[in-house]
Amino acid sequence: MSKLKSTEIRSIAYFNPPEKIKDGSVAKKIPMASLKEFQRKINGFELAEYRSGPKFRNGDVLLAKITPCLENGKTAFVDILEDDEVAFGSSEFIVLRAKSNAHNEYLYYLARSPAFRKRAIGCMEGTSGRKRVNEGVLKLYELPVPDKSEQIKIADVLSALDKKIELNNRINTKLEAMAKTLYDYWFVQFDFPDTNGKPYKTSGGKMVYNPTLKREIPEGWVLVPIEYFADVIDPHPSHRAPKEVENGFPFAGIGDIDEAGNISIAKARVINEEFVLKQEKDYEIGQYSIGYGRVGTVGKVVRLRKQKFRYALSPTLSVINPKKPEYAGFVYTSIKSEEFYKQVLKSTSGTTRPAIGIQLLRKIPVLKPGKPHAEMFERFEEITRELFEKAGIVNQENQTLIELRDWLLSMLMNGQVTVK
Repeated sequence: MSKLKSTEIRSIAYFNPPEKIKDGSVAKKIPMASLKEFQRKINGFELAEYRSGPKFRNGDVLLAKITPCLENGKTAFVDILEDDEVAFGSSEFIVLRAKSNAHNEYLYYLARSPAFRKRAIGCMEGTSGRKRVNEGVLKLYELPVPDKSEQIKIADVLSALDKKIELNNRINTKLEAMAKTLYDYWFVQFDFPDTNGKPYKTSGGKMVYNPTLKREIPEGWVLVPIEYFADVIDPHPSHRAPKEVENGFPFAGIGDIDEAGNISIAKARVINEEFVLKQEKDYEIGQYSIGYGRVGTVGKVVRLRKQKFRYALSPTLSVINPKKPEYAGFVYTSIKSEEFYKQVLKSTSGTTRPAIGIQLLRKIPVLKPGKPHAEMFERFEEITRELFEKAGIVNQENQTLIELRDWLLSMLMNGQVTVK
């Protein structure tokens, strides 16, 4: 491996390079919400009139410069534009562009590295909650950087891992979509298989008008609260804040949990053991446990699972445990449905930090099939279980890949691991 040289960041990267977009013209805009924590890929864009904001092209790096987005790891590589297209984004981005002695993908991973992030966070200025990076100071920081040929090798290794992670994410999105399609077909359109194996509603199954839903539903079906099918648990019923400590256990909100149910230890607050013991006594995270956002991120759904370490959950979510295994797929797809979310919004209060009370969440109505169709749950669970098991395997693989990538990221950037 080439010798690492201590190099000022400005020597390998342009900060907010000049580009032109005509004032008032419509262009692609990347808002801060399109950047996910520690994720290379940008999640979409919007079309908007350009008035202000940093401009960029494919190959540039977007780095959040405001708290807490920077601390949370919002850094992305731009690759969603057309050739020669210029887009713009949030005023809270720093745009980095590789100079001739640097490789653009390497620059992205450098910006993601612990050493770079530590320096960026260290030069934030302003009052608490409104801190921003002092770009002039950040430019002058020195980091160990190899020559360009070595940069390319490092970027190839890390990008290969990221591409596999992205592929797995697309697989899981399709598996999730298949479960949703089946749920809509059976429990929204009511074309579940009848006794003859034909679509119920399309084949003339008897329907009756429901005044609450203001639409027809299959005869014998009734509205019941979600708590009929699942225990809806408040993980923080005392509302007494746990004591934060320097060395303790993660206190995870729904924003600290990814789609696979993995908790980001780096992001979560750390609390004492007393609160962890209380939650472990009150309820258990099982095979089918679900987290439902009810404060701030109302309606966000994540799977919960046992971790290799002990932890506690914050009141930003509720724990939903299906009462029977055959309810698992139905409960999960129900609370992710548009119908359920619309009902939740009706019971939500607050604008800056919307929330729904646990008692109101427990009473959100869902449709319960009548006795002739009771076997639907088992049939639905059989089909969706296979989909979710496949998704679980892919999620576990992703977690391993993420851990490997993050370990390599740190080791490659400081020269402790070489690429041949």
